[in-house]
Amino acid sequence: MGVRKRIEIRGIVQGVGFRPFVYRIAKRFDMRGWVLNSPDGVAIEAEGGDTHVEDFLRALRAELPPLARIDQLTISDQALRGDSDFVIEHSVAEHSGARGSFALAPPDIATCPGCVDDFTSPGNRRFEYPFTNCTNCGPRYTIIRDVPYDRPNTTMAAFPMCVNCREEYEDPLNRRFHAEPNACPDCGPWLTLFSADELAAEDLSGQLLDGLSDPRETPYPPQFVSGRGRAAILDRARRLLHEGRILALKGLGGFHIACDAANERSVSLLRERKRRSGKAFAVMVPSLAIAERLCVLTDADRALLTGARRPIVLLPRRENSGIAASVAPGNARLGVMLPYTPLHHLLFDGSRDAVGACDALVMTSGNMSEEPIVSRNQDAWPRLHALADDFLLHNRAIQTRVDDSVLQIFEGREYPVRRSRGYAPDPIELAIPLAEVLACGGELKNTLCLTKDRYAILSQHIGDLENIETMEFFRETLDHLQRFFRVSPVAVAHDLHPNYLTTRFALEECGLRPIGIQHHHAHIASCMADNGIDGAVIGVALDGTGYGTDGKIWGGEFLVCDFLNFERRGHLRYIPLAGGDSAVRQPWRSALAYLRAAFGERALSLPLPLFRDIPTKQVRVVDAMIARNIQTIETSSCGRLFDAVSSLLGIRHETTYEGQAAIELEMAATNASGVYPFAIEAGDPFQIDLRPAIESIVHDFIGGAAPGEISARFHLTMANVIVECCKRLSVSHGLSRVCLSGGTFQNIRLLGHAAASLRQSGFEVFVHHRVPANDGGLALGQAVIASSRLRLREIE
Repeated sequence: MGVRKRIEIRGIVQGVGFRPFVYRIAKRFDMRGWVLNSPDGVAIEAEGGDTHVEDFLRALRAELPPLARIDQLTISDQALRGDSDFVIEHSVAEHSGARGSFALAPPDIATCPGCVDDFTSPGNRRFEYPFTNCTNCGPRYTIIRDVPYDRPNTTMAAFPMCVNCREEYEDPLNRRFHAEPNACPDCGPWLTLFSADELAAEDLSGQLLDGLSDPRETPYPPQFVSGRGRAAILDRARRLLHEGRILALKGLGGFHIACDAANERSVSLLRERKRRSGKAFAVMVPSLAIAERLCVLTDADRALLTGARRPIVLLPRRENSGIAASVAPGNARLGVMLPYTPLHHLLFDGSRDAVGACDALVMTSGNMSEEPIVSRNQDAWPRLHALADDFLLHNRAIQTRVDDSVLQIFEGREYPVRRSRGYAPDPIELAIPLAEVLACGGELKNTLCLTKDRYAILSQHIGDLENIETMEFFRETLDHLQRFFRVSPVAVAHDLHPNYLTTRFALEECGLRPIGIQHHHAHIASCMADNGIDGAVIGVALDGTGYGTDGKIWGGEFLVCDFLNFERRGHLRYIPLAGGDSAVRQPWRSALAYLRAAFGERALSLPLPLFRDIPTKQVRVVDAMIARNIQTIETSSCGRLFDAVSSLLGIRHETTYEGQAAIELEMAATNASGVYPFAIEAGDPFQIDLRPAIESIVHDFIGGAAPGEISARFHLTMANVIVECCKRLSVSHGLSRVCLSGGTFQNIRLLGHAAASLRQSGFEVFVHHRVPANDGGLALGQAVIASSRLRLREIE
């Protein structure tokens, strides 16, 4: 007597070798039936003896492929059909007529060891082939046009497989079985390499097409096409980098700009061309051993660097590493990543022995400042010719552009700074059912979020929405994710700031019911969702800018909140910012505001660096603006407080990128102990008065204390502020759970001090692990708040 079961599985089960895995265990337990991909995930019908079916179901849960994840498994009884074998069926476009069904689209996966062996083994037919992949690795999200995830629904549809690749693709026991990007030199994508001069001479700038599978169809002159001579192109690319040239490289989710990270002239020139005077560049190295030579690594760092997601990891840098000073000026950390595509590996090939290869490459996003990353060949010349000397292109089209992810380790766990390649669009499963909403995120470090069932689908990093190009990228990403996940939002959540492009999009373009969400409430809700908690918490939201319900700029906030509502129970005392956004770029303006608040008219006579470094006329104009409240805006911003201290100590008066003054203040800190005084003024909300701390900082500095010692004490003081405010709220509200969120908590020194001190005081502390604490996680908080409010209205 036998049984037949239908098993429907949702999770990361497409593009990760799940169907061949099911096939193998079905054969092991003598099952008959089938398995297929559907828009929901994977569907299975398995028939066999009672014991064998139970063994099959047990193995299904216990022996998952390394990249697979089961979020939901539903089993139902079926009538026996007497199948004679177990087979892998073709995918279906719709499943059981289920309206709005969806599967989880897999993120892009770093090259696996098996494929590295293939393209580094001289006898292998994929030797030195830069597009080698299998079921366990390769492009996913960046090439998918629609679900289910099958080759015709990807940009690889332009490349018909050769006989050998087709044989691998159709063999359930081969690791390339239904590896949708499967290809080889005979049938797959290929490289081209141009110098900028060659491009200009051949007038090809408008003809650099994606998706050409046959070299005979190319408009490129034969000398620029790799074909089977790809080794020559790779050799030439390595030699150009070694010679100090700057290379535009088409990668997995867009273009990188690469150069030798040890060549000070090349790095400085790239910095000049990219108009990026201070912000650190990321570095790619060929091996963990080289990473160890450059930086101090923990076991958690090593695991993150070598894992399948391969993000940029922020690491303490070693002295005398050989990396050019211009790679990360003013920063004690280095952003390091290992190769995650075959092309990256091959650019380092022979780097220990061969002339023409580098130990470390700057690998920064292929874009001009404030623009989206370039992803199409035909856009490379118009948008990157001012940056690059040479162009290394390929003809596999990128459907969805995706920047590199950036993470660091905090207390042994991942702490995201930018969640993108390797992570997006992997949904975040939540413990609560969600209405279908669109959350637009904020203005800076933008991501968007869609919700469906119990999933929050957070997009890849989109960037700062300050121009038309980035806003188009936002719309393009929204359209893509809605199609993938079959989401039909009933409402749109947005920030309260009236001038954000996302707010205008929500109110003027969407045609959906708008739900405004306060910025810092969204931050704390994001941390709650990240940690899978609900109910009331104490929320500490510290950042640079967030529009408040009183029309002022918030940023040093102590909240009591849940997913529905928030109360602002305390904040940093307001200071006047002169010139609005100018104060963000010129921290000395914040310093002057704090000095005037602490010292009054005596402020301008203090012997401080800013009065020596900033022209007296500018100082007097801004001081008059503050004194007379002309063109000022009041703010409780913690980001501006850190800026002010940085300027007071002479570390940074003007910035070239967001957070620079605070980062350099953190980097300067020593291991000095002690805290500065502060006051908490009673009221509803209470206010934290840091004028006593500013007075003490100034007296210490004038008295000869080193800026690094003062910075260390200031960080400890801010941790003390957090603890004392949380103690007050614990007494008044009976709460012991604290969520820490907002861009200021990217400061690991502050985060570490605050978390440790809170725990010592008996609090349960929650920090981010799946989404960034900065505005890159804001959309998740907006989404769960909006969804919770909609659900409440349904119940009422």
